[in-house]
Amino acid sequence: MNINVSQLPDDLKKLTLEEVNSRIITAKKKLSDNLLILGHHYQEDGIIEHADQIGDSFALAKIAANSTAKYIVFCGVYFMAETADAVTTKEQYVFCPNVEAGCYLADCADIMAIEKAWADLKKITDEKVIPITYMNSSLALKAFCGKNDGIVCTSSNAENALKWAWKRGEKVFFFPDQHLGRNTAYKMNVSLDEIVLWDKEGQDTSIDKNAIINAKIILWDGCCDVHQEFRAEKIDELRRDYPEIRIIAHPECNFEVVRKSDDSGSTTKIIDVINNSKKDSIWGVGTEKKLVERLQKLHHDKKIFFLQDWAPECKTMSMITPAHLMYQLENLVDNNLINRISVDANTAKDAMKSINRMLEL
Repeated sequence: MNINVSQLPDDLKKLTLEEVNSRIITAKKKLSDNLLILGHHYQEDGIIEHADQIGDSFALAKIAANSTAKYIVFCGVYFMAETADAVTTKEQYVFCPNVEAGCYLADCADIMAIEKAWADLKKITDEKVIPITYMNSSLALKAFCGKNDGIVCTSSNAENALKWAWKRGEKVFFFPDQHLGRNTAYKMNVSLDEIVLWDKEGQDTSIDKNAIINAKIILWDGCCDVHQEFRAEKIDELRRDYPEIRIIAHPECNFEVVRKSDDSGSTTKIIDVINNSKKDSIWGVGTEKKLVERLQKLHHDKKIFFLQDWAPECKTMSMITPAHLMYQLENLVDNNLINRISVDANTAKDAMKSINRMLEL
């Protein structure tokens, strides 16, 4: 739950960026080693420049777990701060500078809907079903997997998580991102006939129960509102204009985009591949706008294009501005613990079971 939620006052929204940056630097100096600012790759440059560490959600959770800082300010979306609170100690405090910064993908699946689907699945099949939740989900879903012999996965280790699950059961229930589940399973030579999309609304009477019985993986009907916007037609267009182009897409993109790409992988993989590519190479990239624009600025010796005519942006990540960060830090200087993310101890305990299973892979 959130403790002492505090919104950014209107008068602070009028400050210039120069004023905001100066006050952030001053507050950071006062908090010193007590403070750790984590910035997700999809944050704006004005946040990234003040972050002590940047990374994807899983990397930042690991950094939080290994930190000794008293105050951990997570500049990302809500579920990331939840996970950070679960993996840190009681003596540490996790904050999200704008608690309204949610995640479309994480919100595609809530615990009540998953529990209902789980009960319905049990009525359809007697086979052992292993639940897997993507890191981009609520702590409640991670706890559900912890209690039901399941596991958490990231976009970089989803294949290993599926291998782990199929050693322990005949079927996998994968949520909330259908595209990551489908793309990973297909890459592992699972046929499309064995990949079934669950009707999360419970209104599709055309679903064949035999399809569920014959399935190896049942996918929740969720997706990322950014990555779903990329289109395979744009890949065709780029290949016509630049025959030597290489295409790399995030596995949250749809099936046709990933199939037509030369490579796919996590945010971290995309960054590493482009960073290590040769001078004058040409890339088509299917991931979030702010990250791709940062790569474009960093690599003037390469051509980097979006897999869309317009650049899809994570709007909820943009809800945390430098002014929000300044306000958060200045309150911590005054020992006002606003926007603290504190999760239920039992939920955190169950969630850590599924997270630890992933870490043991």
